[in-house]
Amino acid sequence: MKQAIALRHIHFEDIGIIEAELQSRAYEVRYIDPTVDNLADPSIDRADLLIVLGGPIGAYDDARHPFLVQELDIISRRLKRKKATLGICLGAQLIARALGAKVYPMGVKEIGFGPLMLSPEGRRSALAGLDQVPVLHWHGDQFDIPPGATALASTATCPNQAFQLDPQVLALQFHLEADTRRIEQWLVGHACELGQAGIDVGHLRTQAAEVGVQLKEAASKVIGQWLDGLDGATPLC
Repeated sequence: MKQAIALRHIHFEDIGIIEAELQSRAYEVRYIDPTVDNLADPSIDRADLLIVLGGPIGAYDDARHPFLVQELDIISRRLKRKKATLGICLGAQLIARALGAKVYPMGVKEIGFGPLMLSPEGRRSALAGLDQVPVLHWHGDQFDIPPGATALASTATCPNQAFQLDPQVLALQFHLEADTRRIEQWLVGHACELGQAGIDVGHLRTQAAEVGVQLKEAASKVIGQWLDGLDGATPLC
């Protein structure tokens, strides 16, 4: 089997609804917690796919969270070797930072379900399956598009929602992976942030119920098409 390693910073922000697509393609998924696990584990570099997940910290917070330095080193090594890497929210910001782009606060929170505006390149990419599909946004930081990368999507609140670098690297500011059937974990786990931002928890819960089936189908399609695009790419050893 191929191996996918997911760097998970908070227990309920896992790979969620994209796990089934990975398993259908013979990927064995293993989680590593960067806050407590050994980031020098050589299996991380060897993995066929690295998924860097979200978390309620900033990609620039390595002074407060020193493990981020090691995480950035891992990502940088994979980028240099052109190995398959998927970043989601914090993970996407870390990829952007590893590529030399700026990551910084937006000044507002973007939390809730809403559609993306796809760029022309985005409409020709794996993200085409997200056209008119509400996805989960949950962030207060944003990234600039790194040099050489292609911008794929935006929203009115956040102009840079996704980018791709060659076939192997996909960075998503939004939470494509979120399983809406487990939205209560998000509502409890991020209760303080929601309260401070004045977010209507009941509305989020209703949105999750309304878009769950559509989002699950679209997420599988997007991840499947991206993985298909990796087949012709040969990573450097």
